[in-house]
Amino acid sequence: MSSITADNAEQYGDSRKLAARARLHSQYTIAETAWFPWIAAQLPLKPGDRVLDVGCGPAWFWAATAGLLPADLHLTLADLSPGMVDEAMARCSALPFGSVRGCQADAVALPFEDDTFDAVIAMHMLYHLPDPAAGIADMSRVLKPGGVLAVTTNGADNMREIYELTAVFGSAPSDPAAEAFGYDAAERSMRSQFGNVSMSQHPAGLRITEPEDVFLALTSYPPGDRAGETQLIRFRQAIAEAFSQRSGVLEVRKETALFLSRKTA
Repeated sequence: MSSITADNAEQYGDSRKLAARARLHSQYTIAETAWFPWIAAQLPLKPGDRVLDVGCGPAWFWAATAGLLPADLHLTLADLSPGMVDEAMARCSALPFGSVRGCQADAVALPFEDDTFDAVIAMHMLYHLPDPAAGIADMSRVLKPGGVLAVTTNGADNMREIYELTAVFGSAPSDPAAEAFGYDAAERSMRSQFGNVSMSQHPAGLRITEPEDVFLALTSYPPGDRAGETQLIRFRQAIAEAFSQRSGVLEVRKETALFLSRKTA
């Protein structure tokens, strides 16, 4: 992803379309520990670490977990979209970090010296790259020896009950992110680069009670955001039928996981 395509600019110029998808998770997730705090607890960070977030988006993670993380982190927020970087900086500049800086950056050509960061984080972004392994290689390059790469992504059965409804658009009944870079690809690519990897899956599901939130989420990105009126009518009907068959509540399985690799000296 060496340039901002028209589709990416529309999707990620700011956080509005992303927010439509995030609402499903923020409103309806059933979990003992919410996703962001769960990730924060898994990250092996130390006070004063230099941390790079590649594909930071609007930095919701850092805003939600600033009080849960070690003190005095020096945070670099990087994204291909300058609009996302601006939003991330506006959200994080006043938070209790040692320092915060923003940078527009290509994930496969990071503008940093070798051995710069104690940790690199890539949350739900590697599936956007034509060559995720190239992104992992460059993230490894900028890690210090002993540093950690943390990657999150989805499994093949993630939210299948929802993605099955997109058949009206001609889509496969599965998570497109997982098809592009799912569990197997993450494990294989990170082990190939680092020689080690560990995986932890977040125990969670969705219990959705509002059909309109499903409609808004799945029409916020292709092909739903380009569907014609007839397809959208059929999609609303498919959603309504799914809720009706389940007494008004759509129970959805989630498969989301954190992969960690450490750079050996």
